[in-house]
Amino acid sequence: MYAHRSGFPLHGRAGDRLRELVEGDVPWGLPVFCIGEFCRVVTHPRILTPPTPLPVALDAIDRILDSPSIRLLSPGPRFHSLFRTASEAADARGNLAFDAQIVAVCLEHGATRLLTSDRDFSRFPGIETVEL
Repeated sequence: MYAHRSGFPLHGRAGDRLRELVEGDVPWGLPVFCIGEFCRVVTHPRILTPPTPLPVALDAIDRILDSPSIRLLSPGPRFHSLFRTASEAADARGNLAFDAQIVAVCLEHGATRLLTSDRDFSRFPGIETVEL
């Protein structure tokens, strides 16, 4: 989101980090839940003025998913157990339940480092947050 919209204070730094990932050789993961959340936020007229048109948002996702080093992280058989554990450990209620989904799918795939500017992720054991 920050890399996509130039009005965000973290735009430049986020764009640089995203380019490093997309163009690099090091495998990296994108939780599938982040795709829907990205579209929800950037196309929402009450959040951004003007909102990003849906085709533009979807094209941005397509460009990211074209990275040869990306792994799309989807829930597997251990997801619910990991989601429950993460939710209970962080007392993830309300909006934090969404973050617990991201944590669970990351842990299921062995991803323990999360590039984010959201400090809420530090509440979840097993995940190291990496600042943009």
